[in-house]
Amino acid sequence: MNTFEDFRKSGENENSEEVYSKSIRAGHRTYFFDVKSTRGGDYYLTITESRRKLGKDGSATFDKHKIYLYKEDFEKFHNGLDEVVNYIKVHKPEFF
Repeated sequence: MNTFEDFRKSGENENSEEVYSKSIRAGHRTYFFDVKSTRGGDYYLTITESRRKLGKDGSATFDKHKIYLYKEDFEKFHNGLDEVVNYIKVHKPEFF
């Protein structure tokens, strides 16, 4: 059976170094926020959504979706995310 750690490590760039990691379990999903460093010392962020699925034989697999966010986009991404979360807070405060 695959573990979350196996899932997180699969398919990563061998030239990158993990600097910081945060996982958030949220119901049937787990989100991973991983800060990586390039050989040149630049940081980038991978955001991964993992959903555990059971196969017909009962074995567990993980369906994953990954976003790579590079340093030149950090501020725009942060501003956009902050804007939409604030919109939801105003219009659907019960979600928080």
